[in-house]
Amino acid sequence: MSDMLHQIEPVIPALRRYARSLVRNRAAADDLVQDCLERAVTHWHQRRDTGSAKSWLFAILHNLAINQFRSAAARVQHVAIDEAGEHEFGQSAEQEQKLMYQDVLGKLARLPDEQRSVLLLIAVEDLSYAEAAKVLNIPIGTVMSRLSRARERLQQELERPADNQQGNVVQLRSKP
Repeated sequence: MSDMLHQIEPVIPALRRYARSLVRNRAAADDLVQDCLERAVTHWHQRRDTGSAKSWLFAILHNLAINQFRSAAARVQHVAIDEAGEHEFGQSAEQEQKLMYQDVLGKLARLPDEQRSVLLLIAVEDLSYAEAAKVLNIPIGTVMSRLSRARERLQQELERPADNQQGNVVQLRSKP
């Protein structure tokens, strides 16, 4: 039991970050991590790899998220306007840093799911290529090619002006 706790506990912050990047909702991400941890504890004896549990935990979390996405796509969620909080209607951008952060997140969200997942696991969660391959259940070569394409596409997106910047230009003088 203590071996299990020593392996799981240090991974929880990384699982929360990854879950938040996948579902983009703090409460839903926390629920996803909770489900992941519950599944890990109940199926601890079924692990094939007796080494580090990190990639195994990320695989559980990833698969749970995919299952949630599939079931959410099958149903529509309605929220009454009286029950919705201010944050669900929009956020005011108070600082340039926040705008840049949102721009990068938006461009990251435009990446295909398979590229975004690989990029987040390797660049943000610091998993090795082999660990990411285990999490996503794909060959290591596929991880490397998806990562390369994700980095290249994200770089192209970041170098392009934001969609709203071109429409924000106001001409101060009329041309003669």
